[in-house]
Amino acid sequence: MALVTTAEVCDANPQLILSGELRALQPTFQIYGRRQVFSGPIVTLKVFEDNVLVREFLEEKGNGRVLVVDGGASLRCAILGGNPVVQAQNNGWAGIVVNGCIRDVDEINGCDIGVRALASHPMKANKKGNGEKHVPVNIAGTRICDGEWLYADTDGILISGTELSV
Repeated sequence: MALVTTAEVCDANPQLILSGELRALQPTFQIYGRRQVFSGPIVTLKVFEDNVLVREFLEEKGNGRVLVVDGGASLRCAILGGNPVVQAQNNGWAGIVVNGCIRDVDEINGCDIGVRALASHPMKANKKGNGEKHVPVNIAGTRICDGEWLYADTDGILISGTELSV
């Protein structure tokens, strides 16, 4: 989605919006990382104040995917920090969307990866390994499934059931 904005995608695809094939997340996310524009196939993860599975995913090769983490919108601790984001950058992830908090913001902002999160928080998460992989999640008013596509820029975040030819 190099030269086409999310706004242009919405303007060009009213039929996909009406059918629910193209959905916009509510504008609740802060922008982090050096890559403000990113897209890719989605991998979903559902956790609550625990980051073991987040780290495990980001240790894998990303192959241009986007990790979407439903952290239950918790604002009590960070479920993503600088070290896993550096690893994600090095492993070829396009981006990470966190329905929760992150920390190590300065380090994350130095990484060539797109990160969206609700806020930053200095406290670290639990390390019990609880959570669910590859499950549908509901974030910012939108149901998101493993294998769908995410498109993000400074205007917002779009979810599509298929890769859009833009």
